[in-house]
Amino acid sequence: MGETGCGPDPDAGYSLPAWTYSDPEFFAVETLRIFRPSWQIVAHDSDLPAPGDFHVLDYLGESIIVIRGDDGEARAFTNVCRHRGARLVDGPSGRTRKLVCPYHAWTYGLDGCLTGLPMAGSYGNLDRSRHGLSPVDIENFHGFLFVRLEDDGGPSVAQMMAPYVDEIAPYRFSELRALGRVTLRPRAVNWKNIGDNYSDGLHIAVAHPGLKRLMGDGYGVEASPYADKMWGPILDRPSANLSERAYQHFLPAVPHLPPDRQRLWTYFKLWPNFAFDIYPDQVDFMQWLPVSPTQTLIREISYALPDDRREMKAARYLNWRINRQVNAEDTELVARVQAGMASDSFTVGPLSDQEVALRHFCARMRTIIPQARQHRAPKMGWSFDYHDSRHSRAGGNPSPDLTYGEMAGDGSPPTRG
Repeated sequence: MGETGCGPDPDAGYSLPAWTYSDPEFFAVETLRIFRPSWQIVAHDSDLPAPGDFHVLDYLGESIIVIRGDDGEARAFTNVCRHRGARLVDGPSGRTRKLVCPYHAWTYGLDGCLTGLPMAGSYGNLDRSRHGLSPVDIENFHGFLFVRLEDDGGPSVAQMMAPYVDEIAPYRFSELRALGRVTLRPRAVNWKNIGDNYSDGLHIAVAHPGLKRLMGDGYGVEASPYADKMWGPILDRPSANLSERAYQHFLPAVPHLPPDRQRLWTYFKLWPNFAFDIYPDQVDFMQWLPVSPTQTLIREISYALPDDRREMKAARYLNWRINRQVNAEDTELVARVQAGMASDSFTVGPLSDQEVALRHFCARMRTIIPQARQHRAPKMGWSFDYHDSRHSRAGGNPSPDLTYGEMAGDGSPPTRG
């Protein structure tokens, strides 16, 4: 993605401009063009063990419920009654035999069909088959359940992770079980700052002394069309830090992992706002959900294969201690960047040729929203064309805007180890 249709991309070596990290109009277009068509993780298949078990994901003003049907299938619907629009269920998860609206008792089966209609005769010849819950696309990727609000022809989660599917196979994703509960951490920064930081390999040696002690100079970054990969081997040389040294000592052999992955930490960031943190001892997901131009909600939980060994329990606890410190360091870093971007003196910054993941992300953003090439914010009202084109698509008229599918032929950037 280093070239435009007219030749080399003059912005290829630069970050996105600062105004795109706080501008309300840019955020509104991101909602339409980036997030409504993107896949968002909700839960793991094992989190819904029985019919009626459900999990809810709230984002972008929508509430999505993923629920296990009587036939064993997991389905996704908007958490909205088709009568007056009331929310059906509250809370992040639960179990129910049927979905009953608390407002007027319209009732839906676990398959989303309208099954109960009080005073049915007063609605005339209402076709119940047309008033079931609104379905939402759902994908089961190796046990993890994703949803998306709109299909613009973009890739599935499986297609995004295709370059790495063999690499993650030994971790037996489908057999994982939750270690705890989902945690939510609000951050007063733009969502892109969190993603940029996640894929930034240059700051590891500077701002994360613990990771530097654990990995030395072994941290690497590469980018594929829809996923970034970061990795670092855990050194045998004992760390000077007690928690890190204990992790190195207690981390046991993991029978299902090949030798080269026994002491390797690997991270995969998927477009646009989701990551798998893969360790020998556990697998986490991290998701940064946009709330406003300068507010983001980090959502995460850890999963692991059943293992009652004392050494493994110790390693998982120590992993948490180590990464709690890393998260605290990253929280300060992204806050510094968000604050600095408010200065009128900063527009764009040059990117090293080693910052392959950031270059790739910026190029994709500029392709989807070309106004991101402008170093200063355009005049108010520039986003109206995007809203108009969305209405045109809804009416069946062709839109000149690019979609994920139309960008799929773009080449991937170079990699580094």
